[in-house]
Amino acid sequence: MIDQENNNRGLTDTREALQLAESVGLDLVVVSESKEAPVAKILDYGKHQYQQKKRQRQSAKPSMKEVQLRPNVGESDYSLRINRAVEWLGKGDSVKFQVRLRGREHQHRDRAAELLDRIVVDLGQAGKVQSLDKRSLIVQVIPS
Repeated sequence: MIDQENNNRGLTDTREALQLAESVGLDLVVVSESKEAPVAKILDYGKHQYQQKKRQRQSAKPSMKEVQLRPNVGESDYSLRINRAVEWLGKGDSVKFQVRLRGREHQHRDRAAELLDRIVVDLGQAGKVQSLDKRSLIVQVIPS
């Protein structure tokens, strides 16, 4: 048996362990069942359940990776970002590409839109487009 302060109490009678748990206002929970002697722990069962569900939700939800580009990005930088995005999509994460414009670059929004189209074509094998917004220059790709 393990008490509320994570101290190992060794083999303890079930009635005695239940009385100890009631005296501190917590629950006696069987953590692992072995053939010889099951391991029981004194803890708040509601809190234990909540933390287990929280861990499951955390591991189950995919994350969103974000990549920011400029319209006049170099070829090597572009290929590096595309390869990294393919890797992320392979792991099950979704990827958001955003083209940032500054200063006079706003006059050439068509180059940024062409870059978004190129991204969609290059990532067509690894994932599918969830949303393509040419007004705000954002494309979101999810794993296929």
